[in-house]
Amino acid sequence: MYEPRLFLETGWLGQLVFREAGLVTSGVGFVAGVDFAAVGVAAGSVVSYAGASYEVAQVIGVGQLGLSRLRASADDAVITPPELASGELECFTYRPQMAVVHGQILRMLGIEPEDAREGALGSQAVVNPGALMRLECLGTLHLIYSAAAAAGSAGSAGVGYAERSLMYRERFSAERGRVTAMIDLDGDGEAESVRRPGVSHLVRG
Repeated sequence: MYEPRLFLETGWLGQLVFREAGLVTSGVGFVAGVDFAAVGVAAGSVVSYAGASYEVAQVIGVGQLGLSRLRASADDAVITPPELASGELECFTYRPQMAVVHGQILRMLGIEPEDAREGALGSQAVVNPGALMRLECLGTLHLIYSAAAAAGSAGSAGVGYAERSLMYRERFSAERGRVTAMIDLDGDGEAESVRRPGVSHLVRG
C-alpha cells in the first residue's frame, strides 16, 4: 500500500514464489498446475502481471487465485483487476526481511523471540499486534530500499533507493515513538504491561 510498484522495482531483492504463464479473467488468475497453498501463496500475497501488481484476495484452489486491485482495507469489496488473455504472472515475497524486522521490534519490547524456555514471553504476549503492523511495514521497506541502494541501483521516477531508505528509516523512527504494545505477562489473555519499542538501529543483514 505504501509502495504500489515495490514488487516491480525491487522483486530481485525478494524471493520468487512462482513465475508462470497464465491468464486473468473476471478477477480470477489461472496458472495451470500450481498448488498455491503448497508454495506459500495466501490472501495478502501480491501477484504482478502486465506491468502492475495486484492483491491476492483468496486462494480458490490449485491453479486459481482471486485477485483484486489495491484496496484501502482487506475488509473492502474486491476491485476487479484488468483482464489478461495470455501472459506471465509472477509472485515475490519479502517474508525473510519481514521476519528480521519482526524480531527486532519484539526485542525492542523486551521480548526475545529465540528464547524457547518454558514461561518465556513470545510474540503471542502482544495482545494488540495490529498496532504494530505499520511499524513492521515501515521497517521492512527501510531494509528493502537500503539493500537496493547498497547494490548501486538508482531507483525510478526520479527518487533514488538511498533517499527512500532514509525516508522509511525516519518514518520508522517516528512511528516507533508513537506506538505502544500491550503485553500479557502471565498468559491469561489480559495485558499487565504497556511498553513502547526501545531504541534500536535497523541494519541490513
